[in-house]
Amino acid sequence: MLRIAIPNKGSLSGPASAMLHEAGYQQRKESKELVLVDPANEVEFFYLRPKDIAIYVSAGRLDIGITGEDLLIDSGAGAEPILPLGFARSTFRFAAKPGTATSLDDLAGKTIATSYEGIVAKFLAERGIEAAVVHLDGAVETAIELGVAQVIADVVETGTSLRNAGLEVFGEPIMTSEAVVIRRTGADAEDPKVQQFLRRLQGVLVARSYVMMDYDCRVEHLEKAVALTPGLESPTISPLHHEGWVAVRSMVAAKEAQRIMDDLYELGARAILTTAIHACRL
Repeated sequence: MLRIAIPNKGSLSGPASAMLHEAGYQQRKESKELVLVDPANEVEFFYLRPKDIAIYVSAGRLDIGITGEDLLIDSGAGAEPILPLGFARSTFRFAAKPGTATSLDDLAGKTIATSYEGIVAKFLAERGIEAAVVHLDGAVETAIELGVAQVIADVVETGTSLRNAGLEVFGEPIMTSEAVVIRRTGADAEDPKVQQFLRRLQGVLVARSYVMMDYDCRVEHLEKAVALTPGLESPTISPLHHEGWVAVRSMVAAKEAQRIMDDLYELGARAILTTAIHACRL
């Protein structure tokens, strides 16, 4: 069986399980379950702490895993990302009291508090910046106020928490991150079971990004309509009972669907419908 590590809690857990469910895999019903066997799909899921997943995968104990790219890099484990999953996106930034630091040059000689010392140490080393890094498990915003550090490095979304703590971001982002599928560095890239798993997840990603659009169109307007809805290879076109009309079906990007519907209507298309795609293979 393919052995896969899944986050057991936190912001990665729910979206990862939802994606796997959409891909046709069984998922646990109770949060206390640590192992779930899906015999129909020949997969065994292990629910682990997100920070530990890269370690297990790099050791070869598990074939692949889903974790954050930030957690992968922070672990320093011998594993690599093979598919971005589009959720749990985050940005890591430096922050300090206003006026105390404005650029990366100001980091030299300072103490930086963070929950991700592996990421920060790697960032500093790559730029030749000498600074001390202190590890804290969460709530790093208070480190400066309590005199533990002069700078913090943390995930920044809206920046509200930092502003409430009297801090402001500075310098370039340390990194951006999202959920990824990982495997051990040097593992067989053509493993058929892994490739099937990846195709299923890619199918979910495409299904979430596209809708199926159907509409009726006059023949004389067909070329302009098709230019708006080219599909992946090409749209499906079928003649209607009324002469001079055709039915068109095509996949379109979900974020563009409403604009395309407006443009088709102005072109004379009618009976314009969109439907969700639940699964696909390209």
